[in-house]
Amino acid sequence: MNARALFTSVIEDCQPTSLLVAGEAARQAADDWRSAHSGVAVEPLEPGDGELTGASAQPHDLAIVADTLEDLPLATGRILLGQLRNLGNHQIAVLVSHRSDWSFNDFIGLGFVRQGSTDGDDGHTLYTYNIDTYNHKRTWNNPRYWANPEMWDKARW
Repeated sequence: MNARALFTSVIEDCQPTSLLVAGEAARQAADDWRSAHSGVAVEPLEPGDGELTGASAQPHDLAIVADTLEDLPLATGRILLGQLRNLGNHQIAVLVSHRSDWSFNDFIGLGFVRQGSTDGDDGHTLYTYNIDTYNHKRTWNNPRYWANPEMWDKARW
């Protein structure tokens, strides 16, 4: 599977009306989606020094990054992905080369999930972030259990 096909499947799953794109494969997949669906806004992402400005600093339904992180220092790339996540982008898809300095742990630490990869030594791995599935609800982490109500009137503090 090639990079464009990986992005196309992510776009079809997300059904976005606004996309933020960086890299040629991401732009091509976004342009294909825009040509097939009216009213879709596609904004270019200019990573620069990692600080997002202008339209890049606004939330989008989907942010797609390809052929970008390999050219940035790791610290700058982490800032870029952190800002994309923290600015409220609903979903983020990042395609990174197997030959880059980025590792699986770098993406897991930022809340991303490995989705798939392309074949060969020059292959790429796709990582995604979805705000809806990032932090699942825990039954024990809610106000009902904070005060330990089952111990009321059973022990003297």
